[in-house]
Amino acid sequence: MKLSIHPVTKDLWPALEQLFGKQGACNGCWCMYWRIGPDYHKRDRLMNKADLQQKVLSNHPVGLLAFSDNAPVGWCQLTPREDLSWLIKNGYGNFNSGSNVWCISCFYIKNRYRRKGITFALIKASIDYAQKAGAYLLEAYPRKSPGSYTGCLSTFSKAGFKIAGEAKYGRNIAFIKFKKDNS
Repeated sequence: MKLSIHPVTKDLWPALEQLFGKQGACNGCWCMYWRIGPDYHKRDRLMNKADLQQKVLSNHPVGLLAFSDNAPVGWCQLTPREDLSWLIKNGYGNFNSGSNVWCISCFYIKNRYRRKGITFALIKASIDYAQKAGAYLLEAYPRKSPGSYTGCLSTFSKAGFKIAGEAKYGRNIAFIKFKKDNS
């Protein structure tokens, strides 16, 4: 399968809407979990959608979309860590201080495209994108078990991530360091 992967921009917002569908990907989350925590469940899913759309419309980096035959098939939330307040509040990645730390925090792959290498392709594209954006470090929070919306530990290892240790809820902290931090 030939994939193309692109950063989500306002022009690609309709493709992200198409991929997430009426349900908003995972239970109406619209990838707000790492931003606001479990409160995303307490709000109307349209508020979650509007918040993510506002980020996209403001040209703020939110993630990457994978396409197969011009159809959206996968998503990876990729953003500077400072944008993920709930993630920071709950102690993920605290061992990595420094400026311009980016995070891969979530994936959504369309059901019939799962287990076809799309997550790995999104991780590799995230590495390239974060490095070009001047990231000092790229973090992720995978689980050892397959089927996690944060990715699988073995997939990140295969992509060159180093495992730094375990975080909460069975997640690991994995990272790639690009350059010396100048903060």
